[in-house]
Amino acid sequence: MLYRLDLYRRLIGVQMRSQLQYRTAFLLDTLTTASQVVTAFLTLALILQRFDNVGGWKLPEVAFLYGMVEMAFGSMDMLFSGFDPDNFSLQVQRGLLDQLMLRPVDITLQVLGSEFIVRRIGRIAQGAAVFALGLALLPIQWTPLKLVYLPVVFASLVCFFGGLFIIGATITFWTVESIEAVNIFTYGGTEMMAYPMSIYPDWMRRFFTYIVPAIFLNYYPALYILGKPDPLGLPAFAPFLAPVAGFSVLLVAALFWQFGLRHYQSTGT
Repeated sequence: MLYRLDLYRRLIGVQMRSQLQYRTAFLLDTLTTASQVVTAFLTLALILQRFDNVGGWKLPEVAFLYGMVEMAFGSMDMLFSGFDPDNFSLQVQRGLLDQLMLRPVDITLQVLGSEFIVRRIGRIAQGAAVFALGLALLPIQWTPLKLVYLPVVFASLVCFFGGLFIIGATITFWTVESIEAVNIFTYGGTEMMAYPMSIYPDWMRRFFTYIVPAIFLNYYPALYILGKPDPLGLPAFAPFLAPVAGFSVLLVAALFWQFGLRHYQSTGT
């Protein structure tokens, strides 16, 4: 285990040094990534200024949802970028994955350490700024349990999105090219989870409750932390299912990844 952690640290170190060689390009990329988050949230703020709330959630409450999911997705995109289906599919097409499999190092560790996009820190920072703004404007009644549970929710979101990346990457073993359906649940999922789930139609809420458990990862923990009533009538323990949902998706993804590796056939390139 210590050997793997040290090897991962070395792989990430190489990635960081290579990206920081061109400081100006790195800074511009980081600012561009951050500006996208700011622009999107400012647009939302202007809309809420006109309509006062969305589904009964005012701007500071939406900022809580928005900031949390942006921080988590940005962190995941930095840590799990080696499994990004769009980039991973290119490795499969070009036969680069075959080279990794020939090396005497765990293939999962190699893929995980093959990309570490440092500029994602811009998205994380801006998400944190929006989240901090929401916290500053909200009269939250903090308890020890809420303080402990908040980072658990964050980690659960990271695991959830990371699991989706791994599932998408594994699918490319058979499709060779990435499929857009995966992006619906990753990039599209961040947009959906940035708003209260109560605003969506019943069929969508049921899908993201019983098929893809996204509702338990941001919306229900937010109800608990903000002290808001549950308009959907789920059991009282629903706000505490974030780690179950997040880590279960990651576990299923890891098992699917191992299954894919066992049945992988080279493209011959």
